Amino acid sequence: MSKSLPQLLKQIAELQKQAESLQAEKAGVIKRIREAIAHYSLEPEELFGPATRARGKRKGAKAAPRKTTARKARPAGVAKYGDGTGRTWTGVGKRPNWFKDALAAGKTEADLLIHKG
Repeated sequence: MSKSLPQLLKQIAELQKQAESLQAEKAGVIKRIREAIAHYSLEPEELFGPATRARGKRKGAKAAPRKTTARKARPAGVAKYGDGTGRTWTGVGKRPNWFKDALAAGKTEADLLIHKG
């Protein structure tokens, strides 16, 4: 037979108390671990070993280097062209509309160069 609404609400309340207790216990464990890491000046490699992917590897086989998907930061390009109002372009990639408009108005690329040399 199915449970009544009051029985289910009572069960939910009990489960919520258990969940809160586990969350408090987890927080205490994390605090103790952080204290131990700080006390012993532990590094991630000391705790977890070298960063390798060991899934599906044979015993004794060397792990492949880890591939990263994050892009490396590149320095911003140096502006090569400008219109005198603060709009600039490095000369790399698609031409901006202000550059196209200036060329259509009769200016040359040399006229728009910031550092004429």
